[in-house]
Amino acid sequence: MSIFDQVNDDIRAAMLARDKERLEAVRNMKKVLLEAKTAKSGADDLSDEDAIKAISKLAKQGKDSAEIYQQQKRPDLAEFELAQVRVYDSYLPKQMSQEELTVAIQAIIAATGATSMKEMGKVMGLATKELAGKVDGKLISETVKGLLG
Repeated sequence: MSIFDQVNDDIRAAMLARDKERLEAVRNMKKVLLEAKTAKSGADDLSDEDAIKAISKLAKQGKDSAEIYQQQKRPDLAEFELAQVRVYDSYLPKQMSQEELTVAIQAIIAATGATSMKEMGKVMGLATKELAGKVDGKLISETVKGLLG
């Protein structure tokens, strides 16, 4: 079952369970997935890879919003955003640990032959493609800088 189909099923389940928070989060995901589907040259199906990218972006936006709400001393709004992020995260693949990330980036550095910070762009290009959806881009960047620096 594709992620798009799973989202549709979960909308029905949330409606039957009268779970308003989950229903709103899942409907928001469906909206984003429909937009991604039509943006992809009107294709009939949205690949799971593209769906994961869209959901990852949605989760990152939610985390950023929650952080802003915390800074503005609005814990009620921050908690609402974080609740939605938890729903989004349930659709994403398991995130890599720091150790797994370090090993993966060391392999990429070895494959590219990079030896200095001047070659960070080459490593980052490959790393973001290979590790998309598995780890946050900011964490990839910090790890690459640490290993090349």
